[in-house]
Amino acid sequence: MTHSENPGRDDAHTPDAARISVVIPHLNQPEFLKRCLLSLQAGSRVPEEIIVVDNGSVALPRDICDAFDGVQLLHQPEPGPGPARNLGTARATGDILAFIDADCLADPEWLAVAEREMADPDAQILGGDVRIAYDDPDRLTMLEAYESIFAYRMDRYIAREGFTGTGNLVVRRAVLDAVGPFAGLSVAEDRDWGQRATRAGYVIRYVPGLKVFHPARKSFAELRQKWDRQMAHDFSGVRGNVRKGFVWTLKTLAMIVSPLFELPRIATSDRIAGLRSKGLALAMLFRIRLYRFRCMVLLLAGADPDRLSGSWNRPGPG
Repeated sequence: MTHSENPGRDDAHTPDAARISVVIPHLNQPEFLKRCLLSLQAGSRVPEEIIVVDNGSVALPRDICDAFDGVQLLHQPEPGPGPARNLGTARATGDILAFIDADCLADPEWLAVAEREMADPDAQILGGDVRIAYDDPDRLTMLEAYESIFAYRMDRYIAREGFTGTGNLVVRRAVLDAVGPFAGLSVAEDRDWGQRATRAGYVIRYVPGLKVFHPARKSFAELRQKWDRQMAHDFSGVRGNVRKGFVWTLKTLAMIVSPLFELPRIATSDRIAGLRSKGLALAMLFRIRLYRFRCMVLLLAGADPDRLSGSWNRPGPG
């Protein structure tokens, strides 16, 4: 597949004219990547190009990418999914960019829905529904039950915080260029980019039919890593700031009792069914909130937040 040096970015955005590029950051997940590519290949609307950007894997997934038509493999040595997405974006030729993570599965209608939404000239940025991919839908694990309710709630992130996750993000090329690149490991790059877009006046549209499926974490340690990074980013600027320190202290105290206030949400959720699954979700909620309470106390006491934010990915060069 050839690339133009300066792809046209002012074409009419109609279903007939739309050219979609899918960008996938990858780090040491070859089997997940294969499943992701298979799901894209099986979609009712296939992309014009797929760009996989490896972010420093032990072995490049060259054989996997070569097995699929129209897949390019790039290498980004700078750590972080943000820099990987930036490299993929720079090489993409589509006027619509669709981002998905290597461990996700695209719904068969994912890109068809994206194309239909982008036929509306007022559509700028799309965020979709991220559901949990179950190993056994009839018997959820504790983490599957918990994450079905509490993880990847893009509708809430868009409405309340002005961002959506980059594992299910569709954006016009011109909008992405105007907002600027994704950040590196120093911030939560999805929240940072989305909130920059929102401050610039762009609208993130939540589209329930724009679905991808994300596997639940396999261990409590993986869930801890996610919150380690989030807490480190949230703690930025707190130390030495009296007002922010006071707010952080209140949030820390609230964390220990907060699971009780989530009982109605668990009971009424339509994302999982049955007392067993909802009981598992509640048990995991108590466990992770207790962990977060402990870490928040340690940060107030002087723990280094950089050790939390960098623990989920390898350190950068040098």
